[in-house]
Amino acid sequence: MVSDSVVHAVAGAGGGMLAMAVTYPLVNISTRAQVETKKPEHANESALKTVQRIIKSEGILALFDGLESSLIGIGITNFAFYQAFEESRAIILRAKARTQTSKSAHTLSTLESILASLIAGCVTAVVSNPIWTINTQQMVQASLSDPDVAEASVTTKIDPKTGEKIIVRKLGFLQTIRKMYAKDGLAAFFRGLGPALVLCINPIIAYTSFEQLKNLIIARRGLRAARLPGRATDKPSVLPLTDLDNFLLGAFCKLLATGSLYPYLVVKSRLQAGAASGKRYRNSFHGLAVIFREEGLGALYSGIASKLAQSMLTAAFLFASKERLYLAAKAALRATAAKA
Repeated sequence: MVSDSVVHAVAGAGGGMLAMAVTYPLVNISTRAQVETKKPEHANESALKTVQRIIKSEGILALFDGLESSLIGIGITNFAFYQAFEESRAIILRAKARTQTSKSAHTLSTLESILASLIAGCVTAVVSNPIWTINTQQMVQASLSDPDVAEASVTTKIDPKTGEKIIVRKLGFLQTIRKMYAKDGLAAFFRGLGPALVLCINPIIAYTSFEQLKNLIIARRGLRAARLPGRATDKPSVLPLTDLDNFLLGAFCKLLATGSLYPYLVVKSRLQAGAASGKRYRNSFHGLAVIFREEGLGALYSGIASKLAQSMLTAAFLFASKERLYLAAKAALRATAAKA
């Protein structure tokens, strides 16, 4: 029989891929804003104007550059995270069950949620970093006249300002891998791992706050239900969260996580973009200092509006769809086992 943690991991991967597909243009816009060297003509540019500029100069499909690697990345990321989180959670709960008999032995405390999320986040960062580095490279390669991209697909666009033809070269997923490896070796795939590990705090904030708020809501609803006429019982009734509950909780918790750590996302994206970003940083702290000194505080929050919108929507769709996918997978497994 497939373990419960694997079912959670598969549901998380499927939910993440669905959420990413829906919100991907916002990912693209935010990443470009993060890695693009500050240009006067793009200063204070709204997300809508950025979309219009990209469509005019590169076509509407440019908003989906790197979607293939992004879907692979989110699938691997979420599978690894939920697998590691559920395994860590199960180990902690088994340890508590041996020493406690109270109801709290069946739920994680805040510190226990932080520990499980930290373990899962670190595992996920190492496993998924190569995919996100490839994805970032694909997003920012557009419109670069690069002699190293001989294998790239070549398209022609019209510059909306001058009317001149622009040659746009873009590499596919496997071509990007070959180019990165030929240029910098295996190390190329782990650029940005430092800030990625720091950003393990992101899922800690998101998933710990989600777990604790979920437990609080369930407990309060259970107490209310216990007071209803005809429901005389010593034990509170535990009511499941609705899809809307999961959607709103996911959005709120991701807002807290992404908003508080956004400057590290900027540095991570620039490190992963490498030469394409026009900047070289020794590490994440050096990157933060250089960006602040040369470009100002605003540069550390480039693209934050579209990123927050994307992160909140992605998390909302993920938490809502994951529970549905989990229940569907469990039902399918039970039906299969009954037929066997």
